[in-house]
Amino acid sequence: MIDAKLIEISQQYDSIQRELSTPEAAADPATLKRLGKELSQLEPVVEAWRELLAVRKELAEARELRESPDEDMHDLAQEELRRLEPLETELIENLRVLLLPRDPNDEKNVILEIRAGTGGEEAKLFAAELLRMYLRYAERHRMGAEVLNADENGIGGIGEAIVEVTGRGAYSRLKFEAGVHRVQRIPVTESSGRIHTSTATVAVMPEAEEVDVEIDEKDIRVDVYRSTGHGGQSVNTTDSAVRITHIPSGIVVAIQDEKSQIKNKAKAMAILRSRLLDKERAKAAEAESALRRSMVGSGERAEKVRTYNFPQDRLTDHRISLDLHNLPGVMDGDLDRLIDQLSNTYQAERLRTLVAEGSEA
Repeated sequence: MIDAKLIEISQQYDSIQRELSTPEAAADPATLKRLGKELSQLEPVVEAWRELLAVRKELAEARELRESPDEDMHDLAQEELRRLEPLETELIENLRVLLLPRDPNDEKNVILEIRAGTGGEEAKLFAAELLRMYLRYAERHRMGAEVLNADENGIGGIGEAIVEVTGRGAYSRLKFEAGVHRVQRIPVTESSGRIHTSTATVAVMPEAEEVDVEIDEKDIRVDVYRSTGHGGQSVNTTDSAVRITHIPSGIVVAIQDEKSQIKNKAKAMAILRSRLLDKERAKAAEAESALRRSMVGSGERAEKVRTYNFPQDRLTDHRISLDLHNLPGVMDGDLDRLIDQLSNTYQAERLRTLVAEGSEA
């Protein structure tokens, strides 16, 4: 069954390559872009499939050679089989993962929202540290990161921050961060040395384009007002802040980060589109497997995903029962080991589910 699918993909890949080489395709930038994208999506599968075919050819030759009466040739063939058989198994497993249905949002940019939860000023300080953690992660991976809005409290904490993270695969890397993040430590304001527990919530939404979500102008109310807070004198002297209310859903987005009302409205509309798309995805998630709801989340921010225990220098991800140390490194954006483990676990579970469903069919 898997071979038939791979043969079909390989033929599709060759067909796209032929179409790309035609004068008609070369003269149409839109066609070139579309075909190039399709080709890049199929290429990893086709390369792995062709590598598997080469290994199978070597395996057939080694098995034939094993029947040789020459003892040296027989031993050589046995050695080759010991090398090639595990390689064949590994390639087949890799191809099964590559054939899993892709999340259509994986390549999209991200709107990431961080909000202080329980814990007062300590929760706001923790929210600010999470913000810096994600900004450092984006920097490490050469992704763009722009803080669209931040509600600062004047002592280094934030009540809420909204960040746009741009770059290939941004959503695929950050989607597992959604949920409640809990911190356990002695706050700097605590004189008795008691450990406090505070929380912050993280929402991760694929950035929606206008074609993803249509918003009727009649469905929104736009209010403008004078910026307040830490924007500086030049921000506070004009009615540049924008609040957009989406009447059917009740979603409200307020942005005052820019001096320009036009820029603030554009940012607010981008966030509104992403929130509306996320709301639709949350509805769809209710009908999806428990696996997706537990690993990616259903959009509910009540899901506790992680605990940062500073006295023990330990991070615990509750979804996969993973403990990591070196919290200073993690808070500086060193999240790869954690994100890789979450992604690998999710892929492995999806594969098991796919195999189980296939055996029942």
